Amino acid sequence: MELSFPLRFLKLNQVPQAWVNAVWDTEFTEMAPMDDDNLEEELAACGEEDFRRLYAYLLALSEEQQSPSTDASFQSIWMELRENGVSVRSLVAVLSFFVLPGKAKAANVQQRVASLHAASLYLLLLGIPGSIGNNVFHEILLDTCLSASAHCWPQDFGKKRKKGTVKTSQAEGKRSKPHRKETQEMEVDEEEEELIFSSQDLNKIRDALVLLVQSLLRLLQTLSLKDRAQSACRCVQIFTKLIYFEPVIGEPDFSAERDVRELRSLPEMAFYGLQLICAPQHGDQKESLRRVFHRLLYVILMMNKEDRSRPTLLVLSHAVLAARDQAVRFVCHIVNELKEVALPLLKVLVQHICFQIVEKCEFRKHAAQAVGTLIAEMSSTDYAHFIKWLSDFSRQSKMVSRLFSVDVTMVLLGQPERRPEECDEHAALARYLPHRFLIQNLLFARRNDHSTTVQSHVLACLAECLELPSLNATCAIQSLFSATVTQTLLEGESTEGGSQHPQKSFQTLPFRTVEVASTESSVCDARENMALLMRRVQDSKCNVRKSALQALVGLLKHGVIPTSWENLSMLSERCRDPAVSVKKKALQCVDEILHAKPDCSLVQKAWLLGVVPAVEDGESSVQEKALEALEHILISQVKAYAACRHLDSSQRLTWKLLNLLCEECRNLSQYFSRAIAIWTKENKFTETFVTNLISHTEAEHSRGAWLLLSKVVSASPKIPYGKLMDAWDNMVSSKNVSATTCCHILGVIGDISAHLNEDTKARIVDDLMPWLKSFTMSLEAISAAIDTLHQIGSSEDVKQTQAFLNRHCGELVSICESYLAAIILTKNGIHNVDEELMVKHLHTFGVASLNCPARVSKRMILLVESVLIPNPDKLQDCQDELAASLPVFKSNLLPTKVRAHGVLTLAKVCLQHEELVRKYLPVFARELELGTEVAVRNNIVVVMCDLCVRYTNTVDRYIPDISACLRDDQTTIREHALIMLTNLLQEEFVKWKGSLFFRFMVVLVDPVPAIVSLCEYCLVHILLKKSPEMFSQHFIECIYHFNLYSGHNSYKLTETESGKLRFSLKGPQHREKRFRIYRFLLLHLTDAQRFKITNKMNQSVLACFANEELPLNADAEDILSDTFNILTLKEMKLQATGSAAGEEQDEENTSTMAKAVFQAAQNKVISQVRKKAFVEDTVPLVISLKRLLEQRQSPVLKDLTAYLQVTMQDYPQEVKEFFAGDEQLAAEVDFALKEAGKDRHPPEKPTGSCNLNEGSGMLAAQALTQRSTALSKSLQPFSFSTPQSTPHPNQLHARLWQSERFSRKRSSGFVVDDLTSRPGLNQRRRHLLARTGSERQSNSIALGTTEKSQGVVNSRAISTPNGMGLNVTFEEGVSAIYNDQTSSRQESSVLHVRSDGNQPSGPRRWNEPSPFRPKKKSSL
Repeated sequence: MELSFPLRFLKLNQVPQAWVNAVWDTEFTEMAPMDDDNLEEELAACGEEDFRRLYAYLLALSEEQQSPSTDASFQSIWMELRENGVSVRSLVAVLSFFVLPGKAKAANVQQRVASLHAASLYLLLLGIPGSIGNNVFHEILLDTCLSASAHCWPQDFGKKRKKGTVKTSQAEGKRSKPHRKETQEMEVDEEEEELIFSSQDLNKIRDALVLLVQSLLRLLQTLSLKDRAQSACRCVQIFTKLIYFEPVIGEPDFSAERDVRELRSLPEMAFYGLQLICAPQHGDQKESLRRVFHRLLYVILMMNKEDRSRPTLLVLSHAVLAARDQAVRFVCHIVNELKEVALPLLKVLVQHICFQIVEKCEFRKHAAQAVGTLIAEMSSTDYAHFIKWLSDFSRQSKMVSRLFSVDVTMVLLGQPERRPEECDEHAALARYLPHRFLIQNLLFARRNDHSTTVQSHVLACLAECLELPSLNATCAIQSLFSATVTQTLLEGESTEGGSQHPQKSFQTLPFRTVEVASTESSVCDARENMALLMRRVQDSKCNVRKSALQALVGLLKHGVIPTSWENLSMLSERCRDPAVSVKKKALQCVDEILHAKPDCSLVQKAWLLGVVPAVEDGESSVQEKALEALEHILISQVKAYAACRHLDSSQRLTWKLLNLLCEECRNLSQYFSRAIAIWTKENKFTETFVTNLISHTEAEHSRGAWLLLSKVVSASPKIPYGKLMDAWDNMVSSKNVSATTCCHILGVIGDISAHLNEDTKARIVDDLMPWLKSFTMSLEAISAAIDTLHQIGSSEDVKQTQAFLNRHCGELVSICESYLAAIILTKNGIHNVDEELMVKHLHTFGVASLNCPARVSKRMILLVESVLIPNPDKLQDCQDELAASLPVFKSNLLPTKVRAHGVLTLAKVCLQHEELVRKYLPVFARELELGTEVAVRNNIVVVMCDLCVRYTNTVDRYIPDISACLRDDQTTIREHALIMLTNLLQEEFVKWKGSLFFRFMVVLVDPVPAIVSLCEYCLVHILLKKSPEMFSQHFIECIYHFNLYSGHNSYKLTETESGKLRFSLKGPQHREKRFRIYRFLLLHLTDAQRFKITNKMNQSVLACFANEELPLNADAEDILSDTFNILTLKEMKLQATGSAAGEEQDEENTSTMAKAVFQAAQNKVISQVRKKAFVEDTVPLVISLKRLLEQRQSPVLKDLTAYLQVTMQDYPQEVKEFFAGDEQLAAEVDFALKEAGKDRHPPEKPTGSCNLNEGSGMLAAQALTQRSTALSKSLQPFSFSTPQSTPHPNQLHARLWQSERFSRKRSSGFVVDDLTSRPGLNQRRRHLLARTGSERQSNSIALGTTEKSQGVVNSRAISTPNGMGLNVTFEEGVSAIYNDQTSSRQESSVLHVRSDGNQPSGPRRWNEPSPFRPKKKSSL
């Protein structure tokens, strides 16, 4: 078959030569119309089969021509074209006729398919030898054919189009067109949007696209792109886009050269094309690899990167993740194939992955995994170099960089540890290989990061490290938190040198264990690290607390730290954290530690204290989590008991926990009852469950069984009463039953009494009454027994019930009356009293009297009253002061314990008789004031608060006596008074009247931290939620009250004389306490409340003294001093105008940017309102006050000046405008602001020195900060170092500068001073300053042009191969990090960044003047 036959459909002989010339003249950028419309229509009607036929013929000729066995007489394609009269220019022009229309969005299927086929033919022609000589190659047409792969495939395929949306030229920001043209554009756009492709159409386009890519691969196999860099870049771009085109079945094969026809999927073809571009025939392999790795960088980062545009994040999907994995494997394959050529660029790729990562967690996670996979391809020496680079990178100023360094560290810790012997040639790098360095120098070094996000991430990763299989990792963490380190060595291994690795010791391993004693420094570090972890558990940020809890549990689980109560109590306390997420995390943590160490009693106790109270949490999700844990561990493990069958570990744990609830954790009973009530509604306690539970009442763990039975027996439908009565008989006959178990059994009998017959009830009463009359039971058992009596005697007939109680409880009252009379009314009865027995009689009488108030005689009341008469020796001094209503009985010498129980008994009697309350409240109040017995006074506080619930109006007048106990000498009384008053305020039995609020505030400065913490909780989480305006309403009054100022008309001092002595905070000795209260109040105010308080302070404080409504005496000066100092507090500033919680936000996060924009607008409005209020209200008052204070020469002037200095920092340029009425004051404020600015910004060295080596005292970043604002946006310096708790070098520099008084001369606002060379400083200080400067430089980052300074000209970047004059980068503004292979003195950790289009220049002169600053002379 001749060539003319397959070329026939192109009608080359009929194409006008003028049209061909026009197409070539326009360089294929636009298609000129043909004069013959019929010819144009015939060409447009060419079918797919015609193109395929021509392609197959040309491909066969090409393969035959390139075959080695081809005969020399074989005629080439170009000769055959000339013999057939075919012009190559016409052929190329006609092919472009098909290629160009396919790029339009409105192109139909036929046009797109024809475009792809024509582009395939052109690429096929280019690949045939002789194409260059025959002028087939045209760079623009080649680029157009390559871009056809992107343009011809529907870009919006699979996306839902919006209806009614019209794209106009005006919407694009261009000049508006006439209406007629705009209408035409709208119609075209509508047609484009209505264009829909069927599955068959898409298959046709896909087949044509496959043919195009195959043609491109054949072209790359034959045609060299060595001198065509733009075409090579275009090919790389096309191939990287095709990676996402479709899924690959199985794993792609990147092995040896393959036939193009064997590649089935487009991603496989794309990777093969990238591999071909890296071949030597296409130019310098290093440059080719740079192009490929640069494009694959964004595939690995899962970003979309167009030319000269910012990369955008892709939506994470299976296709995106699969493409990322394939790209990582391809890079590893290339590195293995090309070895030394690809290794330097691999380092650059890894650095750019680290540098361009975004903050999103999923992207960081996948990128870190990619870095770990790529690093695994490096040798140990290169691996050590990267770890050293990562160590510097982890101190970068950008938060996401520090986060990502932690992620990479965690991935590397999951890889096998490299041995130091692998770095024999570079012994100094061996320290970077062990996992210990990663944990201690990279991971744990970020523990004090100024970003709480980084702190949280570090602690979470620290917990994950303990789960790693590496024993060295566990030991490295143990060395951080433990005073001793256990090292495990192989038998015969030397204990000297750098090859030993600390390991965690296990008995099952055949190792020899060597204990290495700790030094004092390691013990100190371990304590500091543990203290730091405990502080993080109580951090103000929720995420930090959650991660710290996770780390703490990991350390406890793996035995790194002891399971002491100090460590475990922190977990249980966090179960009551204010944040819901922290509470859930704490519940999870205590559950983990319980499953890890179920036999530890302290762990069991911590679990109970954490989980059980959570059943009454205000958050339903926390309740559900706690109930789920309790049900799983306590309820579901109750199985039938048999003495011949052993309990499994879960059952043993259940009964141990229940036994703890009976003993050490009895105070959790009410919470457990709440859980039982919830489960009862869900019908969880079936007859089988109760039967199984009763079977455990005869086992060794019967205490827990009776506890659980006492809670569930009332909710069970059917109960085997016979077994319970047998247990009752055993308890009555036995003498070894504990008091707690006795109470539970009595509770069970009382609950089932309604189902018992009369004979059984009578038998129980007959057993119970002698037991009560013997007074051998404990106080708890006495109360439980009398409650059981009440339940047994209860019936529908009230009179019958009361008769039963009068008969039995009245008998107990009579017995107690006889006993007390014999003790108190006889001559020597008090001296021979049995303390325990008398307490039981008093308690029995009090409980029984509640059930039979009619049987309580006046004589019995007087007997109990006489118990409270104080010791006659102590009565002498205060006998005249006692109230006249106090009855006079015979003085007694009863013990304090008896008198304390007498208070409780008398209070129970008062509950039934209101007239007794009126009689004894003065007695209780006087005992509170004059008594010395702690137990008696403590019980009086509890009793008076309980009586306030029933007799509110009667007890209300004695609230000041109760609140006076908030400053009692005894800690117990202060704590109980605080708790009881908080309960009354919460239930509104007591109001904030008188001085009660201020007495609560004084508790905030209590000497006991536990009481302060309790007070803060009561105020913030209980009382403030009930009264949100409470703090703001009393704030101004607090200033007057705590200074005991009584001259104000509105704020009258309501404190009593005794209260002034007890609660006074007046004077300079109590200033710190007052301001601790002020800060607490301000911290819990809203911005609106702060703003109102500021205005109120102007009106109610400053205005009163400025207008001389109040005298300006010594007391007034205290008020003014406190007021001005309050106004300068940082807590007084509006939070909306401050920074966002101290967290760094990633610039690429659109939601964060939107929030920042809104915050900025809000701040601007608030600032304007503040400014207006300050100018109109505050400034006139301040000027008037200043004049008055100057007349009196008052020391308050310094407080006023300090207030203005702090306030005017927000308006430094408007001082003269604000204080136009007082020029002297304006000058003073302006001078104070300037002096403060000098202190904050000490003079720096001149910008002439731009060295990058460590010895240089001037940083490149500091030099660049002096440039004009025109470059400030593109050249913003930032530092590698992260501010820590230790003084920053800049701060140290400032301190040393301030410590020396030297003269400074300024030139153009820039201070020139050479500290290290000035003779005023001694040698040691000059050395310190030089070292400080070098340290600052070593942790900095230089921006601007990428230049090598004189100190590092001979130093080679670790990502730059030897022998190259230019840095190998991706031209994205980031180059490599310099290494210290030449000299340790020239070590630098500077990451050079340059803007687009700037090429690196030669070495820069050290004293080259800055082009952005005018030349002015400056001298010292």
